Amino acid sequence: MHALAGSSEWKTDIERIRRWYDPLMAELYESAHTRLGDLDQLERIATQHSSRSTFLTNFTLDPPEACGGEAGPPVKDEDWLILSTIHSAKGQEWRAVYILNVVDGCIPSDLATDTPEEIEEERRLLYVAMTRAKDELVLMQPLRFYVRGQAAGSDKHVYAPRSRFVCDEDLGAFDLVTPPSRVSYPEGSEASEARVDLKAQMRRMWTV
Repeated sequence: MHALAGSSEWKTDIERIRRWYDPLMAELYESAHTRLGDLDQLERIATQHSSRSTFLTNFTLDPPEACGGEAGPPVKDEDWLILSTIHSAKGQEWRAVYILNVVDGCIPSDLATDTPEEIEEERRLLYVAMTRAKDELVLMQPLRFYVRGQAAGSDKHVYAPRSRFVCDEDLGAFDLVTPPSRVSYPEGSEASEARVDLKAQMRRMWTV
């Protein structure tokens, strides 16, 4: 330990510690091979830092989310759906990505359109969001936004223009999907009185 503390070539410190620690892994842990893989990765990451202090600082500020475990049964909260802001999605990648509210006022935000520089930054954010998808990308443009604070059954709304970053010339690169028109039923019929309890449906989905 005294030799490690006085070492000037810190990148070899982890290697030297592992010479002593690796043989103990099989005795201490059932999944020793996965934990040895974690240490391999740690050793590779260490080589990217110029000093012990920068390495420890980066690990303190941005620690790994998981290590040392084998895959188990899927957990709905972890594997089914991830909600993320565009800023938090930087560096991430998913098989399918759905980008909500690709309309002016949201992308770009109406709070970030004062200068050309702000608008270009918003354009870059949309690019970041779109490039998170590996296989499937969906840009969602709601047809309208309903005004808050309405009485039940009211239909007061404003229309939502498509984001200026998706020009008419770009539409040929997309498969355009339009929701079906609202179905009208005869007044007084059983179908016209039917209401969808969305909250109840969502509860049933997550309590099965």
